[in-house]
Amino acid sequence: MASLSVEEENYVRMSLLLTGISPRAARIFFDSEFAPACLEATIKKEYNKLFDLKKKHRINQSQWNLLFPRFPDVPDSKTFDVTLMILLLRNLTPMTLPHCGFDLLPSAMETTSAADLARIKYYRNYLAHLDEGKLDTGFFNTAWDDITLAVDRLGGQQMKQECDRLKTKPLDQTNQEIMIDIKRSNEEIKGLTKSLRNLKRSHIDMKKSHKMLQENHKKVQKSHEMLQENHKKVKKSHEMLQEDHAHMTKEMEIMKTSQQDTVPWNIRGNQ
Repeated sequence: MASLSVEEENYVRMSLLLTGISPRAARIFFDSEFAPACLEATIKKEYNKLFDLKKKHRINQSQWNLLFPRFPDVPDSKTFDVTLMILLLRNLTPMTLPHCGFDLLPSAMETTSAADLARIKYYRNYLAHLDEGKLDTGFFNTAWDDITLAVDRLGGQQMKQECDRLKTKPLDQTNQEIMIDIKRSNEEIKGLTKSLRNLKRSHIDMKKSHKMLQENHKKVQKSHEMLQENHKKVKKSHEMLQEDHAHMTKEMEIMKTSQQDTVPWNIRGNQ
């Protein structure tokens, strides 16, 4: 098996940090806010608020299934990813948001728990959107320090030492296989993303076509109603003409009868 380049090794180490150590550090803080023994009761108590978030598409169905699993299972923070933990913390606890929110990288001056969670989320999303499984060494070192300081504050010194060991320890065969799997997964994700974009475009086109059909249907319906109104008017005019014709025919018959009668009317009564 070909050896990894420095940039590829950086990517593998960062992946292991963001998928292994940092989520555990975030979970330590989460469990300090939501005691595991009371997690189920807390979630049930906040059902209405969580359901409202689901209606607003802030919680997807997969996350909902983790919060409200089928009996006899109960919610367990070990199954929650960083995104779900952040969502619960920011909506169910009096947590002060980072200055720029949870979607941007906080400044080095921000060292609150919320800012550290935002850091972990930011770098995880950054890594997930890389087209190639490589990281420049300069960026890698800066990001590593930023993340490990957050891990230290959230999870403690022991986890910080775990990060330090991961940065320098030799990568074994398993780690290299992880890199191969990551590359393969990235290619599959690109294909799926492209397919999803095409589906979205098709869906938008279908919605536009459907809207146009609805508008045309309304126009046709309106035209049909106008034709019906005109038909009623024509029918009424026809009926009036028939009545006029019948009246005129009757008048003509009376006149014709009068002309055929040779006996004057004033004499006719005396006969």
